[in-house]
Amino acid sequence: MAHFETLTDFIRQTEAQFRIFDMGRCISKLSPDSFRKIELGQIPYPKPFLHQAWIAILMWNPKQASENVVWFLKLPLDEQGYLVQAARDDFLNRLLQNLTNSMGKGPLDQPADASEYRDALKDNPFSFTPDQEKMAAFHATATLTTRQPASTFYDRAKQYFHGKTSLNGWDTLGYQGIADYVIRYQQGNNENKLAAIFTQLPDVPLEAACTFLEHIQPGEVLSEAIRNRLTSSVAEARVSANQIGALLRAISQTPENDQKIAALTQVLESSYGRDPEVIAALASRCWASLQYPQLLRLFLETLADNNAGQACFNRVMADLMFIPTLRALTLQQFRSPERSEALSLAIGGMFGDGFL
Repeated sequence: MAHFETLTDFIRQTEAQFRIFDMGRCISKLSPDSFRKIELGQIPYPKPFLHQAWIAILMWNPKQASENVVWFLKLPLDEQGYLVQAARDDFLNRLLQNLTNSMGKGPLDQPADASEYRDALKDNPFSFTPDQEKMAAFHATATLTTRQPASTFYDRAKQYFHGKTSLNGWDTLGYQGIADYVIRYQQGNNENKLAAIFTQLPDVPLEAACTFLEHIQPGEVLSEAIRNRLTSSVAEARVSANQIGALLRAISQTPENDQKIAALTQVLESSYGRDPEVIAALASRCWASLQYPQLLRLFLETLADNNAGQACFNRVMADLMFIPTLRALTLQQFRSPERSEALSLAIGGMFGDGFL
C-alpha cells in the first residue's frame, strides 16, 4: 500500500482541485500549506472547538465541478492544541485501505473522476455529519467556491431580502435559499440590501439569516445594522435569549472595534448575560473579542454567576482555555487579586482550591 506522510500529500496526488475549510466555530478557509504544517505538528490548530479539529475537504474536477466530493473530518487535538499524530495516521491508514478495497486498485492510480473518492470515509470513525445549519452553509460555500449555481430557493430569498415581497411572507422561503443569499453577500448588492432590511426582519427570518452571517465577514454597513439590532433588542429586553444568541453569532465575524466591544459589554451587563444560550454564543463565536482584557474580565465574572451553575462554567472554560491566545489571558484574570469571590469559588470548583 502506498505511504503518505500527510493527508495533504495524498490529496495533492489526486490532481483534483481542492479546498480545505475549518468547520468548528464557523466555516473558514484553511490553506493547504497551513494544514500540512498542522499535520506535521509544526503549528497548533488555529481554531480548536471542543478539543478537536473540525475539517471539510472539498474536491472536484474542474471539468465536472458539479460532481464534487466532500469529506467531513474531526481529528483530536492534544492539550496544547496540536493534532494527535497517532489519530491522523490511523485515519490515513483507514482511508488508504478503504480506497484500495473499494476501487480495486492502489490509491496512487489516478481516478477517472474525483467522485471515486466519494465513499472513501465509509465507516471511518473520524468522519462526521454537520448539523442542518452548518450543512446548508457549507453547501452554499461549496457551490460558490466551484462556481456552480445557487439552489433553486435562492431567487425567492433574494426577492424577500431585497424588500420585493411582504416581510410576513417568510414562510415560503427555503432554508437553503437563505444560506445561499447570505453566503453570496458580495453578489448583486445583497449585502447592502440585507443591511437595509435587517432591523425590520421578523424573528424567524432574522434568526435564520444570523445562522449564516457567522460564516461571512460583513462590511461596515451590514456590521452596523447587526450591532443596531443587537443593542436595541438588549435594551428593550423583549426578545428571547435564543434570539440574542443568534445576533451574537451574526456579529461574531464583524470587525473588532470599540463599537463591537461596547455591544458585547451591553449584553453581558444585561439580564441576558447570565443565560446559558447567550454565554455559549459569546464563548463559541465571539471568542476573538474576548482577547480584549476588559471584556474577558467581565465575561468571566458573569460566567461565574451564570444561571446554569458550576457545570456551565466548567464546560465553557474547558473549551476556551484550549485556544492558545485565550489560555494565557484567562490565567492572568484567574490570578488577578481583583477577581470577585464568585469567580474565585467557580475557579476552585473547576480546578480545586489549590489552583490559585
